[in-house]
Amino acid sequence: MPAKRQLKLAAFMRPASIHTGAWRYPGAWPDMNFSIAHMRQCIQTLERAKFDAFFMADHMAVLNMPAEALKRSHTITSFEPFTLLSALSQVTENIGLVATGSTTFDAPYHIARRFASLDHLSGGRAGWNIVTTSNPDAALNFGMDELMEHGERYERAREFYDVVTGLWDSWADDAFVRDVESGFFLDPTKMHVLAHKGEYLSVRGPLNIARPIQGWPVIVQAGASDAGKRLASETAEAVFTAQGNLAAGKAFYADVKSRTEAAGRSAEHIKILPACFVVVGDTVEDARQKRAKLDSLVNYANAIASVSIALGTDASKFDPDAPLPEIPESNQSKSGRERAIALGKRENLTVRQLAQRLGGYSGLAMVGTAQTIADEMEAWHDAGACDGFTVMFPYLPGGLDDFCTQVVPELQRRGMFRHDYEGKTLRENLGLPRPKNQFFR
Repeated sequence: MPAKRQLKLAAFMRPASIHTGAWRYPGAWPDMNFSIAHMRQCIQTLERAKFDAFFMADHMAVLNMPAEALKRSHTITSFEPFTLLSALSQVTENIGLVATGSTTFDAPYHIARRFASLDHLSGGRAGWNIVTTSNPDAALNFGMDELMEHGERYERAREFYDVVTGLWDSWADDAFVRDVESGFFLDPTKMHVLAHKGEYLSVRGPLNIARPIQGWPVIVQAGASDAGKRLASETAEAVFTAQGNLAAGKAFYADVKSRTEAAGRSAEHIKILPACFVVVGDTVEDARQKRAKLDSLVNYANAIASVSIALGTDASKFDPDAPLPEIPESNQSKSGRERAIALGKRENLTVRQLAQRLGGYSGLAMVGTAQTIADEMEAWHDAGACDGFTVMFPYLPGGLDDFCTQVVPELQRRGMFRHDYEGKTLRENLGLPRPKNQFFR
């Protein structure tokens, strides 16, 4: 009998929980965002549970929300991801370290150098989450009056990817000979000068660090718009996506996998990992009570700010007890706007009700016992809706501990998840090939 296909599990860390009420939950760490001791404890727990990766999300600005919401939000500030993951690389051995790097507001040479450095520091565990950045306030922090148009952001991102991967291939794997007797440290014939001049970018190269241990850090992508899925199919090796139900998950999975094959790549070399908010209880009712308690800690000012961010417009002016009015398109995240509008229409929610949902967490949620959560994960996996999940924890450390000590053993008992890591690098553990150098064979 063939072995059961294994789930892949990444932990979404912001670095605290994404839920607005998480920091107020009984027993939670209110100071999670800036406590290296708490971060270390969480990532080591995840590594003991054999998680594939610690996924560090990032912002390039304080989120655009009114003061009443701002003063209650725990997700608006955090460590710079490379600094944090570099530190965490030294207290872990196997878990992948995925950081967000913006293609709109950073330079490709910086991104290439930082990720190559993280890959070497961690022994081959780095991953780059390619993000185009949809927060308009970020533009104001980087010398721009307004956000670059959505389609143009993705065109720049595609060129940015080509430049970064080209820089990673600046040196052949054996370029650094370090021959003490001859005095030759490197072989200059095994150095490639990129000399890129494109529509958006001009970068000479070469990169001033050896080729990453993995060849390239693992490429992760999160866009769900048509432009985002096109970028994913051409570049990504793991996709973080928000799909609210099994039917939507199957449709997204089939779409991205078919696009990947159409782009000339193997569908096996792109892992679809939908976001999944997980609340574990001793009984289903216990888990539901935990979720209800958590949601009750969300203030309306924060909840309506979440709606504003999702829609790309000021939702505080809407009648809270009426349905959403017609919402014009904005230059922010198109997929986030579409999901919020669809949720409101599908469940006939008032603005207040929609705010309560978005203010906590409105996407795919599995709320139950270790057994019922494993049942749902198995159903998604077997139906061809995912290759695994990007797990979001309701509060820290309790919600993370519950998943690692209860759900993971149940998945292992069913033969759905590893008992030990397959290799030392993130690519080995995800079952991804090491890319060949574009310039040296």
